[in-house]
Amino acid sequence: MLSTGLCYNIGIMTSLVIEKITLPAAELGPENPLPYFRHIDPDSKFTIDESVPVEDRRYMGWRTSFRVLPHRMQDSYGRKLSDRQYLAVILENEHLRAEFIPEIGGRLTSLIHKKTGVELLEPVKHFQPANVALRNAWIAGGVEWNTAQLGHHYLTCAPMFAAKVTGVHNEPVLRMYAWERTKRFPYQLDFHLPPGSEFLYVRVRIINSHDEEMPMYWWSNIAVPQSHDRRVLASAHRAVTNAPGGFAMVELPNVEDVDVSYPTNIPYSREYFFRIDDGQRPWAASLDKDGRGLIHTSTPRLRGRKMFVWGVNRGGQRWQEYLLGRDRAYVEIQGGLARTQLESIPMPGKAQWDWTEAYGLMQLSPSQAHCKSWTDAVDAVDVALEKMLPNGEVTALDREFAAVTTRPPEEIIFAGEGWGSLEAVRNPSSVIEELPFAKQYLTIDQMPWLTLLDEGYLPEREPEEGPGHFMVQPEWRAQLEESIECGKSDHWLGWLHLGVMRLENLDHEGARAAWIRSIEHKPTSWAYRNLSVIASRDSNIDAACDYLKRAWYTGPQEISLALEYANILERYERWDDLRTLLSGLPDQMSRHERMLIVAAKLALHFNELSEVEQILTNDFASIREGEVTLTDLWFTLQAKRISVSENIPFTDELMARVRRELIPPQRLDQRMAGEVT
Repeated sequence: MLSTGLCYNIGIMTSLVIEKITLPAAELGPENPLPYFRHIDPDSKFTIDESVPVEDRRYMGWRTSFRVLPHRMQDSYGRKLSDRQYLAVILENEHLRAEFIPEIGGRLTSLIHKKTGVELLEPVKHFQPANVALRNAWIAGGVEWNTAQLGHHYLTCAPMFAAKVTGVHNEPVLRMYAWERTKRFPYQLDFHLPPGSEFLYVRVRIINSHDEEMPMYWWSNIAVPQSHDRRVLASAHRAVTNAPGGFAMVELPNVEDVDVSYPTNIPYSREYFFRIDDGQRPWAASLDKDGRGLIHTSTPRLRGRKMFVWGVNRGGQRWQEYLLGRDRAYVEIQGGLARTQLESIPMPGKAQWDWTEAYGLMQLSPSQAHCKSWTDAVDAVDVALEKMLPNGEVTALDREFAAVTTRPPEEIIFAGEGWGSLEAVRNPSSVIEELPFAKQYLTIDQMPWLTLLDEGYLPEREPEEGPGHFMVQPEWRAQLEESIECGKSDHWLGWLHLGVMRLENLDHEGARAAWIRSIEHKPTSWAYRNLSVIASRDSNIDAACDYLKRAWYTGPQEISLALEYANILERYERWDDLRTLLSGLPDQMSRHERMLIVAAKLALHFNELSEVEQILTNDFASIREGEVTLTDLWFTLQAKRISVSENIPFTDELMARVRRELIPPQRLDQRMAGEVT
């Protein structure tokens, strides 16, 4: 690993510097030890209007439903910020300064145009996770790289490998790379900032090493500042948006009598997938009142472009404040492999996909950037972009950068997770010289599985140590099955992991049998909890509750298990059992914010209104994007108070009246859509 302060500068104007920077940061906390299983249906269901062309609808929803294993959830963060050091990599030339933090998904955290001093992104200024990503934890700002599955990616709050490579003109190139665990493929991002270039380039490569087709997903998510005088433009005249009746095609820029090219005109959370025609150069730009701001373009494979806004209603403002702090707001412009983010697209077996993206400063006159005619404004950007960076030049650079893509790195700057190294040990034929997953990067997390690989058994551990990290790919399942059959891993943990592998492969009966065998060896909360998952999927709520009760009283008693048990009791209104559970919790568990929310619902049921009021004074960190739990609690509390004070029944009509007439406190209001009464 490179020492901080080291600078690569080979007598030219491009440098790569490694520094330590300090950011206010919340503790990410330990990962959730419970496995969260994929949705039974691999496809998502969306309501799509006939205005969306049949061709565009073909893959909408295809292979996009929830899937997170073998990763574990990151849901233990809070709201307390304290100074923390991060390793930052600075790539810089005469015109641009780009800052990256490998530890948080290789994120591009800042991009400054040096001559003007303009920050082209909404930068990362602190680390405050929120419940937005596939694994829960996610931060706003900069540029985030998303692959594999619909949603903010698995490594958005986890490390990627970073390495130094020599570029086309002997300048330093920054490479980020990782092993994608869910679909099992390597990918890389090579960041080029050639001497004299006014654009930062990233050349992305995805490798499908499997023989079979793979559903593929990629979106580069770019945070740019939001202000009332800032406009988002793209090389399209139509967009698909999440209209009230489902996803529909609309004409730009006026949608429902609102010019949506100015994000502050949009009251509620909305996304617009710009429908860029075949043959049209793909780009999106965010321009301020002076006609100045970021433009993002690419080679044609990255065909999709999108704008996402939180909305300027109270909930959207609260989300912005929550994610960025006071007096800051942002919009996302994004680029993806598909026309919309609602889809995966089929990637043939043994295929490699690559493309080059460019990030730079666009400068128009204010009259051009803010022309009332959308067509004229778009044409002005097209002309200016072609003058600054001809489309043919991007194609030529992409070909030049291809030679660098396959060069091995000269030095590793930052080590990512060791799962790629484990795969390289398991399958040496998967080793790619330019993406080194060396054995030295294995950590304690991989050791049990390395033991299974090298010595033929999965080491048993005490239940209090937890089940450890999961593996679900078929090759590991076969290895574990063989080890159990010959008696080497025939213990509670071996059967527990085999059950996880089977259920993730949608083998419900096989998983059930494995977890029963695990319990026969040693009863644990881990196996009983997993049996409750199967019972819930079978709609057997009595059995699901019973298994979670057994899990809790068998132990180990983890907070994640307590929350799952409490939530199912609340959901099915088993109030007496819930009160018994909450009254016996250790203080640390009872103070957990999600447990406080369950306690508030229990208190509402028993009309203990002062307790609900007290609970709602807390600052909650883990509300999910789109979740309205806090406002629902507040409205119910007010309705119950009115019911008592006015001596009227607590009814749906009273709830509707409260929602119409009362406004919840700003700190509780994270509603992303209009209130329905």
